[in-house]
Amino acid sequence: MRSESKHDEPRKVLVLQGGGALGAYQAGAYEALAQPGGTLDWIAGISIGAINAALIAGNPPQRRVERLRAFWEQVSVALLPAAALGGLLGPMRPWWEDAVASFGAWQGIPGFFRPRGPTAWWPQPPASLYDTEPLRRTLEELVDFELLNDGPVRLSVGAVDVESGNFTYFDNRAERIGPEHVMASGALPPGFPAVEVDGRWYWDGGIVSNTPLAHVLSSTAPADARPLTVFQVDLFAARGKRPATLAEAAERQKDIQYSSRTRAVSDRVRERHQLHARLRALGALLPPEVRASAEARRLLAGTEDPPITLIHVIHRRRPYETQSKDCAFSRISMTEHWEAGAADMSASLALLQRQPPLAAGEFRVLDCRPDAPQAPRLRRARSGAHQPGNPGQTKETT
Repeated sequence: MRSESKHDEPRKVLVLQGGGALGAYQAGAYEALAQPGGTLDWIAGISIGAINAALIAGNPPQRRVERLRAFWEQVSVALLPAAALGGLLGPMRPWWEDAVASFGAWQGIPGFFRPRGPTAWWPQPPASLYDTEPLRRTLEELVDFELLNDGPVRLSVGAVDVESGNFTYFDNRAERIGPEHVMASGALPPGFPAVEVDGRWYWDGGIVSNTPLAHVLSSTAPADARPLTVFQVDLFAARGKRPATLAEAAERQKDIQYSSRTRAVSDRVRERHQLHARLRALGALLPPEVRASAEARRLLAGTEDPPITLIHVIHRRRPYETQSKDCAFSRISMTEHWEAGAADMSASLALLQRQPPLAAGEFRVLDCRPDAPQAPRLRRARSGAHQPGNPGQTKETT
């Protein structure tokens, strides 16, 4: 039987975006998150985030970092010794990253995917460029699916039904999760084939939404008043500079597309909290006999929100990265992404420790490395939506 969290403990959720080779950043972030010995109640992931999530939920706490590192060392390519790459840390580094991405596209990535052989293209071309059967074997080797399904951590992975176009989440609270569910979440076409689950075929959830944040926040039970802390580890930054070249434009387009409007989701949650606070304030003005009526209780049901802290931990573009950054499974980049994720999560935890407790219904966003200020027009539009001092004002700290 799955053990439930104690009712008086705050809930902790880890939300992992998709992003291919950048996923090593999430592994490093988890390593730092696990250092204080804190437990996680729920992990939600999409694409590479689903794979990292399965490696965490499907192993006991003392083996999670070890299993994450085993996966990332297996799927990262060390074409040259690290010492020989010292000179590539200069102007040639972008070329090197593109070369590693091209190598993976041509040869495949060990333990992850392999190119289809010549016979697969005759007499009819296949529906994908690669075979992901190596990933199934890797998951079966590194993930204890019995523990994943029966252990204390809730796991949700997102995928898209190929035929209906509907987005869905596979959840170990509702069904038994196997390698196929995790593979379906990362089956990005046309590179990877659709994966069959219970008679339906699924593609990568990033086609519709590359972050599970909306699913997590919308699935939070209103009746549970325990504080909720959500660690959102993003691999694509929504904000960035205006591109000056075609290559920069392609990379910027990918960042915008796969950032999946993380801040828009947090804005909607903030607005929901504000609306609920106003409804509660309005209910308090009703005469006692009206407020106690069944109809009033029904209308006010579900407006009691828990205090929520959303912590953005966002991979920021490095100078050498190009549009192939999510395909460049180089060992040196994997190591750098891992270390960057660990450093950013450590800084985020330090920032969190300095924050005062939230009151019931408050919503707070933290970012240890806040982006540049928004445009004046956007700032005015948002500030005009809710003036300070109104009942139930939520807070955002950046």
